[in-house]
Amino acid sequence: MTDPWSRPANQPPQGPNPQGGEPPTERAPQYGGSPEPPTQQFRQENYPPPPQGQPGDAPPPPVSPKKSRGKGMFRDPLSITLIFVIVVALALAGVVGAELYARHVADQRVAAATSCVVQDGVKVSFGPRPFLLQHLTGHYSGIHITTDGNQLREAKGMKADIVIDDVRVADNPNSAGTIGSLNATIDWSADGIKRTIQDSIPLIGSFVSGVTTNPSDGTIELEGMLGTIVTEPQVVDGGIALKVVQLTGLGFTLPREAVQPALDAFSAQLTKDYPLDVRADSIEVTDSGVISKFSSQNAPMPAGGQGDDACFAGL
Repeated sequence: MTDPWSRPANQPPQGPNPQGGEPPTERAPQYGGSPEPPTQQFRQENYPPPPQGQPGDAPPPPVSPKKSRGKGMFRDPLSITLIFVIVVALALAGVVGAELYARHVADQRVAAATSCVVQDGVKVSFGPRPFLLQHLTGHYSGIHITTDGNQLREAKGMKADIVIDDVRVADNPNSAGTIGSLNATIDWSADGIKRTIQDSIPLIGSFVSGVTTNPSDGTIELEGMLGTIVTEPQVVDGGIALKVVQLTGLGFTLPREAVQPALDAFSAQLTKDYPLDVRADSIEVTDSGVISKFSSQNAPMPAGGQGDDACFAGL
């Protein structure tokens, strides 16, 4: 009789597992049923253990976040220089733009006021001194004004070249400020003299057909079919006057008293009521006409009113 506790003949002897580890477990056979398969023992892989820090070792440094590009850029000397150059360039561009715009506005206002007075086209320019600085201080200088030369009020063919300095703007109801210095050169062409006399002196202008200037003796000859009037331009009481030197007609000499009053009225009409206390200083006869000098010192600027004063209202 076989010992029930003995090992079956078909099972290998028990012993250490040749692959290492514990031997697989066996389940005891149960009577009356089929034996269950034995369980298997999974083999453990020989993974290396995680590294362990040695006693006394310093802990690893913490991972710091990446530096932003902005901070790095501001630490770069080349970047700082470029940023400085760009800022300065933008600032200069803004100043230049403001300077040009301010000069443009000032040119337009001064040109409009002068054109209103002389009744002709006008060009205005300011000197090299920065205009923004002049505007902030209310002190202007180096203003250059030239007219187109079509006319100066009723005087045809008259051109003005004006230089204004030391203008000081004031907030005064009676005056807009003062003009320290004004110097004007007036060029009046011979053809302009002829046309002006024809339009302004009906009695004389009706027979004047030409004007000839004589620089040698400083006279102007008014020529006509009925005679000739020789006049000498002079400065009288701050204005220009035409003094009759000789008058001939129909082959004989006529008294100058017959023509002088008409020429006096004509001269007074041209030079009366000049604004800014402008007065004539000198007059010279040239080959092409007459050149005269006008000036004014410390003249008050009108605040704006009637006549020529209204022309300064926009300044």
